[in-house]
Amino acid sequence: MPVSRLRIFADDHPDEPLLVADTPDAIARGLQAIGVAFEQWQATQPVKPGDTPEAIMDAYRADIDRLVAERGFRTVDVVSIAPDNPNREAMRGKFLDEHFHKEDEVRFFVAGSGLFTLHVDNRVYEVRCEAGDLIAVPDGMPHWFDMGPEPSFVAIRFFTEPEGWVGHFTGTDIARKFPRYEKGQAR
Repeated sequence: MPVSRLRIFADDHPDEPLLVADTPDAIARGLQAIGVAFEQWQATQPVKPGDTPEAIMDAYRADIDRLVAERGFRTVDVVSIAPDNPNREAMRGKFLDEHFHKEDEVRFFVAGSGLFTLHVDNRVYEVRCEAGDLIAVPDGMPHWFDMGPEPSFVAIRFFTEPEGWVGHFTGTDIARKFPRYEKGQAR
């Protein structure tokens, strides 16, 4: 079973992590130091890819309602991406360069996985999110996201702005210097 993981690098050394954490508590502590929230949620009823967005959100209703009340989100939705999606390359490419948002980027992985990479000062925080993980990246924090060449995930997304996802790209090439996400990869 895949395990969530945090690796921290110097931003000029993508080949050698300074720290590796693979327990939820250690990941949460490592990310809390830079203002990023990391939680794990449990469904109150069984869910699987292909379930309706309503059924998926009902399974996590208490956590969703708590987060909406705490952070003032106005929109919550479910996104699902399968490995055979004909637009997968374009979808992946949309998130691969360093960008930031003018609202928190909050994602909960219902199924599947993805790689959030955060760039703070002279450090790069690579977070492999798996099913059951929630990550909350603060507004203005430079980051990129990789869903891999054969994306497979279901995620609950939270927004405060009516436009939804709006990325502001930094124009740097740092994201190209760090490893891409390949499912099952031991790196």
